[in-house]
Amino acid sequence: MDRFHQINPFAKRDSHTTTSITTYKVLSLLTWLLSVVTTVYYDTHAPADGKYLGGSIWHQNYHHYSGFTQNAVITSIYFVVMFILQLIYTSHLFSSDATTVNAAASVGSHFILNNLLHFAWVMLFVRSHFVWSEIILIINFFNLSSLYFRHATYTKLIHAGAVSWPLAWTFVAIYWNGAIMVPHQHSLVARIFANVFIWSLLGYGLFFIFLYKDYTMGFALSVLSASLGVAQFFRQIIAFQWIFAFTIMSVLFVATVLVAVPAWTGREDFFGNRREPVGDAERAPLLADN
Repeated sequence: MDRFHQINPFAKRDSHTTTSITTYKVLSLLTWLLSVVTTVYYDTHAPADGKYLGGSIWHQNYHHYSGFTQNAVITSIYFVVMFILQLIYTSHLFSSDATTVNAAASVGSHFILNNLLHFAWVMLFVRSHFVWSEIILIINFFNLSSLYFRHATYTKLIHAGAVSWPLAWTFVAIYWNGAIMVPHQHSLVARIFANVFIWSLLGYGLFFIFLYKDYTMGFALSVLSASLGVAQFFRQIIAFQWIFAFTIMSVLFVATVLVAVPAWTGREDFFGNRREPVGDAERAPLLADN
């Protein structure tokens, strides 16, 4: 069992060797670049190969209209911010502080796998292999969920770049890709299912906001809900989906602010543990002595 723990790259460790940290540095940067370059290229370019008729990411988005179609501008901005946050996370691996490096290295294997799976998803999605791309998203969802629940106490910049923003995107993408995957996206049945399942975004977001006090997840899901709402509004004004999407966005944003403000003002830490004032902490032993 100890041997398996040593060779398992996803095992939780308190410290890392110099060799493993160097490996995380190289692979994190290379896979991040692979993910970014692939996404940026296929954002506007269609693949020149493939058995099925393909298209760019946003061509596929608008060509296969569904109840989870995204707005290209808002979601593209989301991608840009997410990639910047991921680069900030990667910079923690090059920190001079050993604690920071170990914290970043602890999530490195999941981060590298996320980049590879995102690359695979883009390559499959633009080539219209929607079933396989859906499978890739589900695998990545389990990868990032495992990362979240096993490493939920690291700093905001590590958490946002490596965990919450990629996880929020993957969760929404499962519905988006899944809606494209099923036949008859325009049917009444498909629209009803979309009207029902969109509320899972609210439940999922509130779960992390109130249970883990995670405002980064709340804000990420509110942005993606806004993207969905804008796309649905311009597609069909008289419909429930965009109303639901904007309602979900508003609730998530308000809940995010309610959690974020106490954390930013120092009354609570990132995961909601109330901080004891310094003065009271210093006086506590004296009061106990009395």
